[in-house]
Amino acid sequence: MMPNQLIGGRYRIMRTLGEGGMANVYLAHDLILNRDVSIKTLRLDLSNDEKTINRFRREALAATELTHPNIVDVYDFDEEDGMQYLVMEYVDGMDLKTYIKRNFPIPLQQVIKILKQVLSAVSEAHKAGIIHRDLKPQNILIDNQGNAKISDFGIAMTNSELGMTQTNTIFGSVHYLSPEQTRGGMATDKSDVYSLGIILYEILVGKVPFAGENAVAIALQHSQSQIPLVRDFDDSIPQALENVVLKATAKDPAERYSSVDAMLIDLRTSLDASRIMEPRFVPSKIDNDETRLIPISEIQAARQNKTPDNSHEAENVVPDEPEKTPKKGRKRWLWIALIVIILGGIGGAFAMMRHDNVVVPNLVNKSQATAVALIQHDGLKVGAITKASSANVDSGDVINSDPSAKSIVRRGTTINLVISSGKKLQRFGDYTGEMFDDVSKSLTLKGFDVQQKSQSSTDVPSGQIISQSINADSKVDPESTTVTFTVSSGPQTVIVPDFTNQDVTVFYNWANQNGIKILQPNTTSSDTVATGKVISQTIPAGQTVTVGETMQVTVSSGSDEKAKDDSSTASSTSSSSNQASVTPSSSSQMTSSSSQSPVKKSSSSTK
Repeated sequence: MMPNQLIGGRYRIMRTLGEGGMANVYLAHDLILNRDVSIKTLRLDLSNDEKTINRFRREALAATELTHPNIVDVYDFDEEDGMQYLVMEYVDGMDLKTYIKRNFPIPLQQVIKILKQVLSAVSEAHKAGIIHRDLKPQNILIDNQGNAKISDFGIAMTNSELGMTQTNTIFGSVHYLSPEQTRGGMATDKSDVYSLGIILYEILVGKVPFAGENAVAIALQHSQSQIPLVRDFDDSIPQALENVVLKATAKDPAERYSSVDAMLIDLRTSLDASRIMEPRFVPSKIDNDETRLIPISEIQAARQNKTPDNSHEAENVVPDEPEKTPKKGRKRWLWIALIVIILGGIGGAFAMMRHDNVVVPNLVNKSQATAVALIQHDGLKVGAITKASSANVDSGDVINSDPSAKSIVRRGTTINLVISSGKKLQRFGDYTGEMFDDVSKSLTLKGFDVQQKSQSSTDVPSGQIISQSINADSKVDPESTTVTFTVSSGPQTVIVPDFTNQDVTVFYNWANQNGIKILQPNTTSSDTVATGKVISQTIPAGQTVTVGETMQVTVSSGSDEKAKDDSSTASSTSSSSNQASVTPSSSSQMTSSSSQSPVKKSSSSTK
């Protein structure tokens, strides 16, 4: 499938997550529920294989019957253009196989946490009558918070299927396959227990217990060879935890844990101080008359000592006359007896001395309480206990002892302990005003988890640190500290909208909300833009400006004709007003003229 391809009308493919022998897995986004999901599809070359399709359907059926926080949820199962697909919960993280490679050695507390979650999930499946049959680290996902989730129930089967005729086909991954499965027997709940024991071994040791040139060689080792001891690889691992591995991987299913729940109960207390002196679990040996190699010394000894089976060879032998023991022979036996007595005395003395000697146990990485219990159990005394910082040993655990591990000392010897106070803390420091990219690289190399938060600023240049979440004088452990820096993104900017033909109040509101300074608007007449609306703006629409810049708009005062009408009306009003104001004067003038007029007429008439 290709990126952006739409499946089922709602799942958009984003990228490939992985490819397997039967199916491919993709990251997709559910457009309806707005969440990321995993989509598992059958490979094209298997799309017509009925057995594979049935297995694919079985996985969907098995998973949909299970609801558990440590089992990957299956949301949907459908077909499109002849392609079968499963829609599952997307787990952001990695599989357990990769997790082991990246984090080994894994702290024992984390080992217990992971396996408890896995056991709890398998227990839920068993209660639903489902046997996984393919438990392996590749089918266990670890999310970014360290939580485990089991996936891939492709070859799981229900208890109702156990009565079906078995074939010679062996399902499952050979490195984690139980002995009964390698012999073609039926898989049961205890087959999953065996696989879980192998997984626990791999988490503790960093590799699988059996390797070979081919699958058959590995299967034979599961069937015949005793699993290697975990403590031979790392003797700091408690015997009780090794016993969980040994009991889970016993060849005889009857000697394994009775259930996954029983294994879980035992695992929970495997690190308790009360189980420090627990003896190693040893399964009973079953002699199946297998071919054995007999040392030649045993054959020679058997020939020298005549047995009842050889009595017929002695029937015709004439017994010799008893010989008299010579004196030299007697002396020789006396000397032998004397030497034996002397050697016995020396051996006894040596044994007493040896019994009084003790080998100092390995106390490194053990808790102080555990170390004290081990010291006292061996007849030794606890001496001075001092503390020191350590980058490798957890706080409260032993860094070293004096005398050191495996030293031979007399009973009653004092053992001094150095206890870890944790990693040495360092002053964080003040990084304000520095460039974030440089600081981030430097702190990341030291182990810090560096986060960034952007904030606009007119005072701090872009890329510089404005503030930090940790006080400069705080003492911190880099590998367990997350710091968040507030980084300047420079002056705040805004994109100018198009205000033309909009009411001028729209411009005023936008400018006030975005910190843009406003100049007194220009006004001009317009035949196309209504009165009070914007004709033009000094900063073009779509341009990015910095907060605090100045902007001005030109506002329409209406069309020219309207302006003329308004002007004429104003002029007419003004003219009427002027006439009214000058009438009295005119009347006066007229009156004055009238008074002079008769005189003139009189003069004229006289003439």
